[in-house]
Amino acid sequence: MASPNAGGRSVRPLLFLDVDGPLIPFGGPTPSYSVGPEGPAVEANPLLARIDPAMGRRLAALGYELVWATTWGEEANECIAPRIGLPPLRMILWPEPSEAEERDVRAGRHWKTRPIVAWAAGRAFAWVDDEITRADHAWVAAHHDGPALLQYVNPRVGLTADDLDVLKSWAEALGDTA
Repeated sequence: MASPNAGGRSVRPLLFLDVDGPLIPFGGPTPSYSVGPEGPAVEANPLLARIDPAMGRRLAALGYELVWATTWGEEANECIAPRIGLPPLRMILWPEPSEAEERDVRAGRHWKTRPIVAWAAGRAFAWVDDEITRADHAWVAAHHDGPALLQYVNPRVGLTADDLDVLKSWAEALGDTA
């Protein structure tokens, strides 16, 4: 699952995680999970009860380096990571809005696409989000020097076993070609 970097060391691919949609599904019959004492975080945001507490274990088992790619910011580490059994993760710090972002949005690209590609810096990555478009796929293919998988997640159901299988197979295929 890991590919060598320029120094020959093995480097796991990155997995950029969005929260709203992939981890917190919206719409449809959404389960509510009870995880220990709910505390003020769930009282402040009852949508946290929609997060499958087993998802952290499943994500960790994929073999990626997990990175938050969400507007939740540090709250992802404070509220979500412990709820699903993950340690604090690194996160993308989003730049201030810019003309480039405005052009991206007008062109049908997600405003996260350019910062994710910059953060990956040529490293293999997968990105799970509920707002990925064909324009994002095209832009990443033209501007990212490494392998990339953009996995659209249906926000009504969140990350599914099928999504996780795609992520696992893709990472394993990277190891086969390294």
